[in-house]
Amino acid sequence: MSIALGARVRDTVTGFTGVATARVEYLNGCIQYCVKPVVGDDGKMPDGEYLDIGQLEVVDGGVSVPRRDTGGPMSDTPSATYRGGP
Repeated sequence: MSIALGARVRDTVTGFTGVATARVEYLNGCIQYCVKPVVGDDGKMPDGEYLDIGQLEVVDGGVSVPRRDTGGPMSDTPSATYRGGP
């Protein structure tokens, strides 16, 4: 199973919904997607959550943006905790 980046997805365990903005595949075969929820009423950009592919379902096609070299990591790059560093 693969989920297209930009697809709107829902976590079947918690009901958390958002857009799949990044895909991470670990050495052990675990695949997770960063799911970014909708901007809240306060106008602040909420953090994305990394969720296992096995508990995600596609809700709809979501959004599509043109790809381009942005020159660096995105705001939801996994934290040092996930990278094994400080």
